[in-house]
This record gives sequence, C-alpha cells and structure tokens, in this order.
Amino acid sequence: MLPAWVFVCFFASQIIITFLIWVLSLVNISYDSINENLFNTLYAAVVYLLTLFFVIIVPLLIKKSKINKDDIGLSRLPNWTDILITPAGLIIYLIFSSLLILLATRVIPWFDANQVQNTGFSQFSQRYEYVLAFLTLVVIAPIAEEILFRGYLYGKLKKYVPIWVAILATSILFGAIHGAWNLILDTFALSIILCLLRDYTGSIWASILLHMLKNGIAFYILFIYPSLLVAIVK
Repeated sequence: MLPAWVFVCFFASQIIITFLIWVLSLVNISYDSINENLFNTLYAAVVYLLTLFFVIIVPLLIKKSKINKDDIGLSRLPNWTDILITPAGLIIYLIFSSLLILLATRVIPWFDANQVQNTGFSQFSQRYEYVLAFLTLVVIAPIAEEILFRGYLYGKLKKYVPIWVAILATSILFGAIHGAWNLILDTFALSIILCLLRDYTGSIWASILLHMLKNGIAFYILFIYPSLLVAIVK
C-alpha cells in the first residue's frame, strides 16, 4: 500500500492547491498580478511540502508511531564519499537510461524519444526568473523527491520486501509521476541508480547530489543553451 499512498498523496496535494486557487478566484482574489514563474515556484514548493506532510506526518499522527532520521536516510551530514561517487552514478545512469530508451525505440513503434518535459517555466524576461527556475528544478524538487521516494518510500519498503522489489516499486512509481513515456523510462533508470546509491552510502545525500546534478544539466540545456537540445535531438 505504500507506493499507492505516496501516489495518491502526491496528486491529492496538487488537486487541493488547485482547488484552493479556484475558491480564491470565486471571491475575486486573483494571482494574475503575480509573476507566472514566481507563482510556479511557490506552487511547487507548497505541493512538495503538503505531499511530505500527508505521506510522512499524517501516518505518524494517526498511528502514533515514530520515524527517525535513519528511516529516511538523513542520519548524517554529506561526506566526501557522497560527493565523489556522484559523477560515477551520473555516468552509469546516462548509460542505463540511453539503453532503455534505445530499446524502447526499437521495440515500441509509437515511442517518441524526443518528448520534452513541461517544467512549467517559460518566457523568462528577468534574470531572477532563471534563479526561480533553478531553485525549483535543481534544489527544491531533488531534495523533496529524494526524501519522499528514496528516503521514506524506499526506506520503508525494503524493511518488508526484498530489496529488488523495493527498488522496482519505487522506480516504477517515480517514473510514472513524470508523464511522458521517454521521461518515465529516464526517471525509472535514474531512480534505480539513486536507490543503489542510498544502499551503498547508507544515506540519501549521494542520491540528492546526483538528482541535483542531473536536473542541473537539464536546466542548462533547456534554459541556458537551448540550441544544444536541438543539436542533440537532430
């Protein structure tokens, strides 16, 4: 039930926030004057916080059980092992993801390997908007998602099922929430490596760093040097 609980909480949080925005609009409280990219940053931050509250805090309040830092892989600070292993993890992830996507293009006729994820950020006119997008995609999302998936979900699952089952369940769910099929495969591959990093290091810090590095590269390609994306696609 844990993967289902995380899945429901993740989308329920988005529905709740969207509903609240709709209710505010009914009483003539509008966010139209707020910069769109600032709104997207605030929206993402609130959704992640609400999801973490529902997934982790609510069961604790209901069951009166305890969860410690070991359970979510945050029992220590980052160390040199976490930092040094991150580039190796990136290389392994890129190879694994490329092989999965290549296989999918050969086996699945309708598979589109060139779909681009809708990040919610576009049409930057001010420098601070780049900062907002960077904070959301490269800092907030990796930290929140690692605590949620490789921390809480994977940490709980592997106590009750074989590790390979916990890795697959976590990775399938993580891929599923990203939408497009090529992104599902890519994030599925990423999640497997992130789970292995947690087991190897005993913490989610290396997973957070790799997730940040991966998203940082994507941020650079999408927003700083978009012509590189065109060249890659061609």
